[in-house]
Amino acid sequence: MRAIGLFTQGDPDVLQIVDLPEVHAGPGEVRVHVHAATVNPTDIAQRDGRRAEQQKAEPPPYVPGMEVAGVIDEVGSEVPDRLKVGDAVIGIVVPQGSHGGYREQIVLDARSVAHAPAGATHAEAATLPMNGLTARQSLDLLGLSAGQVLAVTGAAGAYGGYVIQLAKAEGLTVIADASERDEALVASLGADFVVRRGDDVAARIREHFPQGVDGLADGAVLNERVIPAVRDGGAFTSVRGFLGTPQRDIRFTATLVRSYAHAWEKLEHLGDQAAKGVLKLRVADVYPPEQAADAHRRLEAGGTRGRLVITF
Repeated sequence: MRAIGLFTQGDPDVLQIVDLPEVHAGPGEVRVHVHAATVNPTDIAQRDGRRAEQQKAEPPPYVPGMEVAGVIDEVGSEVPDRLKVGDAVIGIVVPQGSHGGYREQIVLDARSVAHAPAGATHAEAATLPMNGLTARQSLDLLGLSAGQVLAVTGAAGAYGGYVIQLAKAEGLTVIADASERDEALVASLGADFVVRRGDDVAARIREHFPQGVDGLADGAVLNERVIPAVRDGGAFTSVRGFLGTPQRDIRFTATLVRSYAHAWEKLEHLGDQAAKGVLKLRVADVYPPEQAADAHRRLEAGGTRGRLVITF
């Protein structure tokens, strides 16, 4: 069974096609014939050495990938009737050793799997599980109500785009950042106000909301630089573990999607929202497994809008 893995960390060229043993679904598990796996920034960290210490716990090859789409081809015992052989599904993956999304076949806990959005291709569907659940978790942590104001940084990215769309579906007012070339894109995703991105984006947000916003989802990882955009007593969530310095009664949380790895009900609902057009599934380009290194190079170069997808 083919996978894309690495035996030693380094630049994109360390990625190679590897042959792995066939796997089978155990109790509470399903096996997915993977048709598409996305390339995300977290995959770069798994490849370039930033996670080398954690990876030492498992033997190589190390297979990246946190979200997949495909078809169930084996169901273990104790799996609920909602999942059957032949179902087109999406799944979130917590990589460990060779257990990552860049493989033709993967066994997942049934709680990590939901039905693919109706009408979506495998490549489109694969962009939803990890990024969509990350956005969902951020909004859950912020706990805002309809009519309140949310600021989103990194708004043109996959995470930021999903945050905007989910927030608008829940009746929030959204102010988001963008480069000049991305302003139209971010507006099309539903942002009510679009301000120029940059280290001083907090000041531009305050021009629209002088008292500060009720909540902020920091997809651009600006950390301390964007806290001033939040009102006293507001909420702030980061995607990279940043918890801020206690100040002005702001509630700081870290969005860590691995804690939603078994939140299949939330993933199923995201799929329904995508099928209804509430969420746009954005694919930037697709690559065959043999060109995985090219996909990594392109993502690292920056400016990708939508997800790069490896298709098997």
